[in-house]
Amino acid sequence: MDASRRARSFGIRIALFYAALFVVYGMHVPYMPVWLEGRGLTAAEISTVMAAPFFLRLFITPGVALVADRTGRHRVLLIALAWASLAVVLALSQMQGFWPILLLTVPLIVTFTTIMPLTETVAVSGVRHAGLDYGRMRLWGSLTFVVASFAGGFSVARWGSSAGIWLIAIGCALTVLAAHLMPREALKSDDVAASTTPWWKAEELVMLLRQPAFLAFLLAAGGIQAAHATFLTFATLIWQKQGLSGGWIGGLWAIGVFAEIIVFAVSGWLVERFGAVALLICGAALSVVRWVAMAFDPGLTALIPLQILHGVTYGASHIGAIHFIGKAIPLRATGSAQALYATVAAGVAMGFATIVAGWLYARYGGGSYAAMAVIAVVALAASLRLNALWSGRELSEPSPIAPVTAGR
Repeated sequence: MDASRRARSFGIRIALFYAALFVVYGMHVPYMPVWLEGRGLTAAEISTVMAAPFFLRLFITPGVALVADRTGRHRVLLIALAWASLAVVLALSQMQGFWPILLLTVPLIVTFTTIMPLTETVAVSGVRHAGLDYGRMRLWGSLTFVVASFAGGFSVARWGSSAGIWLIAIGCALTVLAAHLMPREALKSDDVAASTTPWWKAEELVMLLRQPAFLAFLLAAGGIQAAHATFLTFATLIWQKQGLSGGWIGGLWAIGVFAEIIVFAVSGWLVERFGAVALLICGAALSVVRWVAMAFDPGLTALIPLQILHGVTYGASHIGAIHFIGKAIPLRATGSAQALYATVAAGVAMGFATIVAGWLYARYGGGSYAAMAVIAVVALAASLRLNALWSGRELSEPSPIAPVTAGR
């Protein structure tokens, strides 16, 4: 197979995998809290169940990514994780009570969220070595998120909260099928990791954590993602209490993701025109605006434009994060960087933010969005700090990072 056909096939298979995986996210993010509430869990218990996996990922996801980097066996690990998620969700569907649900929800979320950084690593190899457009591959995940959120809204309205867990199971089954279609061969120098260093010696992780620019990146990107905690955990419940129908709730989720899709579709131009760090700065700034407005429990007329901002607060900031990793991180540490982004930043930060969101939601309802605005302010400060630290080139140890000029 010639190089162009191989690259095209590679991109199609990655896009298909994103499409399958985001059926899980499209069902889990809006409707898992609804299923938990239907099982009788309190707001505090829901936030605990949703937050606990973020902390456990710190001990699992980086290790899995490190093994994948050292062995080059991303596909094998993706298949194993996909099968594990399907097995766990089927067992979870039969559970009642806080502790049984917690003990199975944790491995469920850990498995399919550990899949994500592995997939991103494989996708970035296509960007680096074949010039593939990351946003064009990733947007298929957002499209299926829209379809899943619509289907979930109508399903829950028709069959009640118990439908949520079976919708997630369908997504897990599709992910298993797509995992087996993942490319058997990586591109160019990503074929097999050349390092002879034992996998348990985490040199890549140490190198990354010694970089001030990378630490600023973790705080910036992680803070922007963590500021979505109230939205991701309680938005559906808040909107239900406002009296919105299941169709409108699914529609609001879809509007946000449609905005995200548009950003992904033009992401190549955005990165070339403005640079990765500028997208993080913009995402953080508009996050402050979005969550302050959401704290006032706005009606449907205001919710529509606020959902459109999701294209920037999530879409543009995620594109900025992925392209920062692609440009700033040495190839041998790309998987570890993706894992740290997913666990230390978006994982642990999201876990703490979700616990805070649950405590505040129980007392103030939608007013808990105000705390998310504060997190977004911290992320904005970190984004500006990253802009001052990163030179726009690949990070190298132990040389200091030079001040940067505009236009990255």
